[in-house]
Amino acid sequence: MRVVVEADGGSRGNPGPAGYGAAVFAHDGSLLAERAEGIGVATNNVAEYQGLIAGLTAARELGATEVAVRMDSKLVVEQMSGRWQVKHEALKPLAATARELAAGFDEVTYTWIPRARNAHADRLANEAMDTQAGRPARQPAPVDTTAPARWTGATGTPTRLLLLRHGQTALSGERRYSGRGDVPLTELGSQQAKAAGTRLARTDFTAVISSPLGRARQTAAAVASASGRAVEVHEGLVETDFGDWERLTFTEAAERDPELHRRWLGDPSVAPPNGESFDAVHARVRAARDELLQRHAGQTVVLVSHVTPIKSLLRMGLDAGPSLLFRLHLDLASLSIVEFYPDGNASVRLVNDTSHLP
Repeated sequence: MRVVVEADGGSRGNPGPAGYGAAVFAHDGSLLAERAEGIGVATNNVAEYQGLIAGLTAARELGATEVAVRMDSKLVVEQMSGRWQVKHEALKPLAATARELAAGFDEVTYTWIPRARNAHADRLANEAMDTQAGRPARQPAPVDTTAPARWTGATGTPTRLLLLRHGQTALSGERRYSGRGDVPLTELGSQQAKAAGTRLARTDFTAVISSPLGRARQTAAAVASASGRAVEVHEGLVETDFGDWERLTFTEAAERDPELHRRWLGDPSVAPPNGESFDAVHARVRAARDELLQRHAGQTVVLVSHVTPIKSLLRMGLDAGPSLLFRLHLDLASLSIVEFYPDGNASVRLVNDTSHLP
């Protein structure tokens, strides 16, 4: 099992009253475990290492085999990656403990993330320090309830993703599994793409980014043409690989592989024969999202993609589980909107809007 560990530590005084927080997430973004504790008087770096140790310990207790660690401490990430030496005497035993824990997994990777992207662990660390000091946990600042974007207390300028599904193809018209097969738009699909382009031309956005598949690129070209922009291609937005079920209907796939098809419908880690699981798609799309949020921070971007990648992005926005994949319907050439804030919050603004279609 592969998990994500996000860890943080802080010290009010450096050295001063300190605490750490750590959270373990499944690949679908669901929370598996939290750890937080005040550690008395210590430095920021000591608290950061304590947070890492707590996160790795929790991951081990959950039975994880692979761990992706994400922290906003450049020092800890570089030292644990082996690129920097551990020179401070107080950190050497902590680094040794962390390495011993890491050795118990098949793989551990370390990635630096901005503090705003480590909000969950940061909150846990601050709550631990507040509890240690005998104060109630900090409450979010009052928000303007007349502004829907702030109902969650999200702060900063969000990156707004306008999620457009491609227009109709011959396979989608017949409701067949259509993954990596490169089928063009039908005449109706081209009309749908043009209608979407006309609608989006009234919106201020900075880029049009498309899946590499032809049906998405055709749809993106119509949007770009109406707005005077070029189309960028991102491999991470490609549709699920349905493997041997490509071009089959739901019934045909169920008859061909009845037991596998049944498990596939209930377990996102199960892949079609010679295909790709929904867990794998979700991880791929999350990596693409993270890259796009960094590259287009605070901007509005049109993403032209397919059913599963768009549902995955909406899952992230809603912090929902994989059951959303089977309970959410997305029409051809439909528009959905999700915003991701620099403090880690998100807001889904629109789902499956087809008002622009004839």
